[in-house]
Amino acid sequence: MKQCMDSDNLHRRLKKIAGQINAIDRMIDEDVPCEDIIVQINAVKSAIHKVGQIVMEGHIQHCVRDGIEHGDADKTIAEFTKVIDQFSKI
Repeated sequence: MKQCMDSDNLHRRLKKIAGQINAIDRMIDEDVPCEDIIVQINAVKSAIHKVGQIVMEGHIQHCVRDGIEHGDADKTIAEFTKVIDQFSKI
């Protein structure tokens, strides 16, 4: 998996997301207006989706390409279809 993507970039993004989640938790304790909390929840959701996009792009560029060029193309496409289904649920 590490060969498929920039793991430093992903770790950096995930740490930022963890910080955003902790901030949301503090906002709840600080009685911040619901609208502001929803805005932050949406920001986390978007950030998680972007992480998923980065992982998907790496998967396509490396794993899918390699599977088609050097493996069983039909099996690779079938597996990729499952990955797309999972990603669409994010």
